[in-house]
Amino acid sequence: ADFKIPYTAGCDLRSTLADPVAIRSWVICGLPQDGQSTENGIMMSKVRRYPLLIDPQGQGNGFIRKMGNDKSMNKNGLEAIKLSDKNFLRSIENGMRFGKWILLENIGEFLDASLEPLLLQQRFKQGGTEMIKIGDSTIPWNNAFRFYMTTKLSNPHYPPEVCVKVSLMNFAITPQGLEDQLLGVVVVEERPDMEEKKNSLVLGNAKMKKELKGIEDKILELLSKSTGNILDDQVLIDTLAESKITSE
Repeated sequence: ADFKIPYTAGCDLRSTLADPVAIRSWVICGLPQDGQSTENGIMMSKVRRYPLLIDPQGQGNGFIRKMGNDKSMNKNGLEAIKLSDKNFLRSIENGMRFGKWILLENIGEFLDASLEPLLLQQRFKQGGTEMIKIGDSTIPWNNAFRFYMTTKLSNPHYPPEVCVKVSLMNFAITPQGLEDQLLGVVVVEERPDMEEKKNSLVLGNAKMKKELKGIEDKILELLSKSTGNILDDQVLIDTLAESKITSE
């Protein structure tokens, strides 16, 4: 204030980076609606290092499973694996090759050394194709690939060499999140008609916001390509009219 530098009051992660359409789709996939869970969802969508979820109640795990099996978000499916699985590396290799999502569940406080090239994203070009080497195998990289890790430990102590390779996120349930979920259980039991109506409204709202965002993007594209008088551009005028009707 003393230096008269302009700033936005009340700025936080949700107001700065949140996409309302994306958040609605996450809620539909089971993400709790409390603030911490929303911020976790935003960070999961933005971070460069692969997420490792501290998830003692399994909420983050369930959210990733639903999201990964939603064809509108992921066309290639999701596979849940554990480090104790005999062929867990083969599953990861196939995920990288075919663009499948991989969920590594129930990890402890140490990660298998064979995951290091993946966690450090040690990709390289070979004959014009992006590749990554896991163990003795060199795998072509598919950009649709996603990798998530979850632990049921409520208070894990990860060593620094693990922390620098992953994005740690706390999905342990909060009092606000528990209150919201208990309220939802009560409504389902007492007024299932209201719960059904609410779900229908959430879906409808998410769909309309997605349509509106698409129209807004189209308007910006048309404006950037428009030459001369924009009032003579019938396509742009029709799109603006459609945007007004949708927003109302």
